Amino acid sequence: MKNCLVVDDSSVIRKVARRILEELGFSVTEAEDGAQALQACRYAMPYAILLDWNMPVMDGFEFLKQLRQMEDGGEPKVVFCTTENDIAQIARALKAGANEYIMKPFDRDIVEAKFAEAGIL
Repeated sequence: MKNCLVVDDSSVIRKVARRILEELGFSVTEAEDGAQALQACRYAMPYAILLDWNMPVMDGFEFLKQLRQMEDGGEPKVVFCTTENDIAQIARALKAGANEYIMKPFDRDIVEAKFAEAGIL
């Protein structure tokens, strides 16, 4: 079973994402911020990461930069999740190594479509 790491400071978003991803056949691990997510990746590199952009402690951009520098850090497909609709912000995330993005709020259809576009499904 493929693992997806859900990184978001909102417990509600993590719960919704977990439900959707488990329905799509993923095992799910969670992290509240980028620092926790890096620890999770050091322990076991996930197949995919659903990554919030704006978080305390370490934001999604800093996490993504550090992830991509780790051994095997280029492997996970990263779909970042944001309320930002600024094209420059989206371009910055994609340039940093994100594979796709999802706008909040999201539902199963959106997650499924974006994961398919990113080659995760």
